[in-house]
Amino acid sequence: QVQLVESGGGSVQAGGSLRLSCVASGSTYSTDCMGWFRQAPGKEREGVAFRNRDSSTTYADSVKGRFTISKDNARNTLYLQMNSLKPEDTGTYYCAARGWRCSLVRLPDRPGDFADWGQGTQVTVSS
Repeated sequence: QVQLVESGGGSVQAGGSLRLSCVASGSTYSTDCMGWFRQAPGKEREGVAFRNRDSSTTYADSVKGRFTISKDNARNTLYLQMNSLKPEDTGTYYCAARGWRCSLVRLPDRPGDFADWGQGTQVTVSS
């Protein structure tokens, strides 16, 4: 099992930036894909960005060109750099991990496919 702890959320105005962090501990050797989901009030949890062990990445169309996912392997920390934020980016952001590779063709969209989750961090973007 992998323990995930997110940080870095906050409130910003539209056009601003935030960087989310997710520190992983435990059986991190078993993790192949890590990524970020988000959930807005009254909406389903949706995939945002994912990174495989081989450093390949995939993004939701809505965040391409604005968000960047990366990982510091020495620190076992996953990051999500979010630039040019929009009000529709508002939501709770969750870090997730699983033991098999994420597709680069179809964005992971089933939270049930991920075994390990963080507690979430709130991002609020005002217009």
